[in-house]
Amino acid sequence: MKNAKRNIVIAAVLVFVCAAVYLNWSYNNDRDDTAGVMAGETDEPVSAAAEEADDYFAQARLTRQTSRDEALSLLETAAASEGASQETIDGAMDAIAAMATWSMQETQIENLLLAKDFADCVVYISSDGVTAAVPAPLEGLSEASVAQITETIIAETGCSAEDIRVIEVKPGSEPAAKPQATPAASPSASPAA
Repeated sequence: MKNAKRNIVIAAVLVFVCAAVYLNWSYNNDRDDTAGVMAGETDEPVSAAAEEADDYFAQARLTRQTSRDEALSLLETAAASEGASQETIDGAMDAIAAMATWSMQETQIENLLLAKDFADCVVYISSDGVTAAVPAPLEGLSEASVAQITETIIAETGCSAEDIRVIEVKPGSEPAAKPQATPAASPSASPAA
């Protein structure tokens, strides 16, 4: 009975994770298609800075998914182990459920930020907090932009502003360079004049 219940929980969590991955992939493909149509599908070369930013976000999403898949595989192996204690199985199931929830929230936050006119973004949620990477102009993100990102994350996750990190990905920066982090503003922060 325990094995059947455990397998049902694992299957449900996998369905949620797969749905989140599919929704994220589908949304990004639709956005790329729409951007091409809106741009008039010209054959003009894309700027190197824009390509670097696109590469950064694509690589960040791939890295996030790869690390989640590896962690999920390890948790499933631990839960399915014949000699696993009930405590180990419960812990693995809780971690799998948390990862599924985080994946859905990441996708939802990314979609909301894109709808709020951010050019691109990638969000990573963990037990340590939420990190959001967004493209920033050379002068950096405004306080209003940081507050908008922070408010969106708080509304979707319920975490506090202190647990949110906003990373500015500036155009023209070297791909290996570490992006600058901006402390999250409180939701009531007003832009500086």
